[in-house]
Amino acid sequence: MRNSRDTQLLCELSRPGRRAARLPACDVPERDIADLLPTEATASSPPALPEVTEPQIVRHFVNLSTMNMSVDTHFYPLGSCTMKYNPKRNERAAAMPGFADLHPCQPEETIQGMLALLYEMQEYFQEISGLPACSLQPAAGAHGELTALLVAAAYFKDLGENRSKVLVPDNAHGTNPASAAMAGYRSITVKTTSDGFVDMADLASKLDDEVAVMMITNPSTLGLFEPHMREIADQVHARGGLIYLDGANMNAILGITRPGDWGADMQHYNPHKTFSGPHGGGGPGAGPICVIEKLAPYLPTPIVRKEDSLYALDFNLPKTIGRVRSFFGNVGVLVRAYAYIRTHGPDGLREVSENAVLNANYLLSRVKHILPVPQGNRCMHEFVASANTLKKDKGITAMDIAKRLLDYGFHAPTVYFPLTVPEAMMCEPTESESKETLDAFAEVLFRITEEDAELLHDAPHSTAVSRPDEVRAARQPVLTWAALSEAN
Repeated sequence: MRNSRDTQLLCELSRPGRRAARLPACDVPERDIADLLPTEATASSPPALPEVTEPQIVRHFVNLSTMNMSVDTHFYPLGSCTMKYNPKRNERAAAMPGFADLHPCQPEETIQGMLALLYEMQEYFQEISGLPACSLQPAAGAHGELTALLVAAAYFKDLGENRSKVLVPDNAHGTNPASAAMAGYRSITVKTTSDGFVDMADLASKLDDEVAVMMITNPSTLGLFEPHMREIADQVHARGGLIYLDGANMNAILGITRPGDWGADMQHYNPHKTFSGPHGGGGPGAGPICVIEKLAPYLPTPIVRKEDSLYALDFNLPKTIGRVRSFFGNVGVLVRAYAYIRTHGPDGLREVSENAVLNANYLLSRVKHILPVPQGNRCMHEFVASANTLKKDKGITAMDIAKRLLDYGFHAPTVYFPLTVPEAMMCEPTESESKETLDAFAEVLFRITEEDAELLHDAPHSTAVSRPDEVRAARQPVLTWAALSEAN
């Protein structure tokens, strides 16, 4: 619901005839749109956009910005999403004209600096993962998952093997089964044990010659490192299958261990998470993948190659799955990641992960007596606490806590995921935060659990929007300005 502090929507501010700018009269011959596009691709009338002045637009968005929570303004412990601080030097690097003003169709000899950077990123990602081939093209983590599975499908087709299954543990990221289905595979769930690890007996019962890939997130969404990882990889490989490592949680292991060294055949990165690119608002992102040597011929093209002292785009991969993204992907995110990696260096990247793990374990130790952590007293970069006892004893749910945290100036952890933990609160403090911030967050959690349940049920009380009807928003989305105007 909206309250009195809410700002008006642009469609509410709209008045016929208002303009933010007035363009000069057209000085070239007009062409009928029907001459340029097929009829089925054109609208019958102009879109019903709001008609507002420039001051109204500026004030509208500035006012909205003051209502936002972000990593620049608040502690943002959104579990598994790694919402860590984005260094401003990375933003300045990505905005440099030699990067930001390039056109993707420029001749290669005029973009040698960008190609050099991308070539080095391929090398960095290969070294960090322990996998010898890389494609920078995928546009996000889930897109990287899909791309890797398409590479796997092309590989098995080339072998003449008709494999139809992908195994996914029940503590994996939710995008894994979706990526498997989009790649044409049937997703088979592998159970995990009460301590949060892969059930080896259940894996054995489902592992057969139809399995193409086992997708595994390690460290998992429970913030745990899988102790049977080498054994799992050996068993899958023995049946001719491949191991896909969901690299969403690389923030925990940078410079400490490499997926390729413990059996991964493919993995993706989330540079917008692990290497500090902006991550809010759904993007933009990047999802580069690294693979073992035998899968390299199937990677998307182009790949950046170095020939003597020049860099070039190589499209000559006869077995490639083809493009998965326009041009070369979201290179602006990769420039930011490059700046982050070069700033830290190998020892610094290891320190990033060591501090991320330290912060997560410190916060876990502070809150576990009020929000128990079902899967152990130690974690990697994140942990999953449960508000289930509070719900039973006081009627306080994970959602109540999440909403009330907003009143105290903290963003909430991820709630109700993973599904294996009742009233889940998945918290990732990241390496960016100080001990003082973590202590303040813990103290607020203590205070909230002592507050009246009815007060919490109506929280937040200080925000422009209180509790939206999320089910209605999902089932009845407002798709046009006209419909939004009618709704208001």
